Amino acid sequence: MSEKRVALIVIDVQNGFINDRSRGVIPKVVELVERWEATGRPVVFTRYHNYPGSPFERLIHWSSVQHPPETDIVPELAQHASRAEAVIDKKIYSYFSSEGAALAEQEGWTDLVFCGVATESCVLKSAVDAFERDLTPWLVTDASASHGGQAAHDAGLLVARRFIGAGQLINIDDVGVKV
Repeated sequence: MSEKRVALIVIDVQNGFINDRSRGVIPKVVELVERWEATGRPVVFTRYHNYPGSPFERLIHWSSVQHPPETDIVPELAQHASRAEAVIDKKIYSYFSSEGAALAEQEGWTDLVFCGVATESCVLKSAVDAFERDLTPWLVTDASASHGGQAAHDAGLLVARRFIGAGQLINIDDVGVKV
């Protein structure tokens, strides 16, 4: 890969994942998206959709985020999503659904910057999947959170350091410098 091509991927910042433990990340994600948009580089949002009989329902006994308003992007980011490169609807943890994978390949992205909810699941899985596709993942730690709380967020960051490398975990201020 000769030239770095970068996209910001905003993972699942949806009403159904926002609670008292994750709400504080919304202003950080908005700040990151606005800074990113100002550069003219692409932004992609993902929206997770659970469904009856899904592995999430069958194995984890979790049946939320099946219908609006839970599946909707939070109001603070709705306008940004409406002008994004794409909004990828998915039924898996990762950005790399068939649609997400095709978009990344079509656009020739070499680096993907991930933020959103939840650090220990959808954000982490997306970053690891990028790594395994020979792309360079970046995880923005202060623009990611977990609806499971700080311990779950911290666990996600610990595993991310092991999976994709400590140098790939950055904060919002590093985004303009490293990526």
